[in-house]
Amino acid sequence: MITLIYGGSSSGKSEFAEDYISSLKNSNKFYLATMKASDTESIARIQRHRNLRKDKDFVTLEHDVDIKNSVSEIIKISDNNLHGTLESSAHGSSSILLECMSNLVANEMFREGKIISSEKCIEKISGDLKALYKTADNVVIVSNNIFEDGLKYDTVTNDYLNALGKINRIIANDADEVYEVVVGIPLKIK
Repeated sequence: MITLIYGGSSSGKSEFAEDYISSLKNSNKFYLATMKASDTESIARIQRHRNLRKDKDFVTLEHDVDIKNSVSEIIKISDNNLHGTLESSAHGSSSILLECMSNLVANEMFREGKIISSEKCIEKISGDLKALYKTADNVVIVSNNIFEDGLKYDTVTNDYLNALGKINRIIANDADEVYEVVVGIPLKIK
């Protein structure tokens, strides 16, 4: 099952996503973190998210780009857990929480000091997502709503916004469920 959880900054979408995935019957829960620890603010946000999920039994994998590379890690850990305990072999399911798409798009688009086109970024991330979808029973993707401020931006920023918007639409189209979280309240859209 594919689920998109979408919302504004500090809307409660991350907490909802963690609780949502924790409510599923999983033997393996993976938290695929995409934020780069590049400054004091991002380091503090990463620590806050770690604290939120510390008692939720996630295996954290950090991939700020190339999320497809997490597939082999997920398979290896899932296989080890499947053979490791009777409880795991009875359930044998894996779920991935990708946090968050807006960071991933920025990291892929502005990689190593270069800017790639929105089309190439969309193609790359879409391909990586297809690999994730084949790897786990449940994939939950968190993304930001950054489109309602009404401001005008430069060409590069607009290209990023367009890429994120198109990727969000692709995910929503593939998703079994889509939620928008507004002031801590999840609203089921699909």
